[in-house]
Amino acid sequence: MAGVDEVGRGALFGPVVAAAVILDSERPIPGLNDSKQLEPQLREELADQVRRTALACHVAAVDAAQIDRVNIYQAARLAMRRAVEGLVPAPDFLLVDALCLDLPLPQRPLIKGDCRSVSIAAASILAKVERDAWMRQWDAVFPGYGLAAHKGYATPEHLRSLQRFGPSPLHRRSFAPVAAVSLFPLESPPFNLSLFDDWPG
Repeated sequence: MAGVDEVGRGALFGPVVAAAVILDSERPIPGLNDSKQLEPQLREELADQVRRTALACHVAAVDAAQIDRVNIYQAARLAMRRAVEGLVPAPDFLLVDALCLDLPLPQRPLIKGDCRSVSIAAASILAKVERDAWMRQWDAVFPGYGLAAHKGYATPEHLRSLQRFGPSPLHRRSFAPVAAVSLFPLESPPFNLSLFDDWPG
């Protein structure tokens, strides 16, 4: 049985990240819980234990460009499906946090699953630790947005940075706060190529 969860669904920047985990029932990990309820240091320690003791685990992501193309709901489901498909050995059954996945496997969606299932909690911890690490790396690539602090979510600091600098290439332009400060939002009318019919050369 694999637990599956995602993080970053509500962020304005970067990918949505999912993880799938098959825990070893003979090697329990005390303290597994919803990743949002854990202090960062404990989250890192638990993620390390999951990687070392799980029978299988895999992390997958869907980037901002694809989120804008297919919407965040479908992107989250796709990331979760990719995480499950990366498990070796493959699972026989899925416990999924709130969603149903397009996979030929018996599965059960659980509302607030990261609080009700240790395998979903383990997946949420792995996904959050991975995504937070990427945010710290991208903070150096895109300075000024404060990504290391708010992890791409819509904090007042992040919204002020968007107003000041506009969106980066990895911001989700289909999200309203980003679209509002974009020079070329996704909702722009189609570009009229006929304007260039008489262009020299």
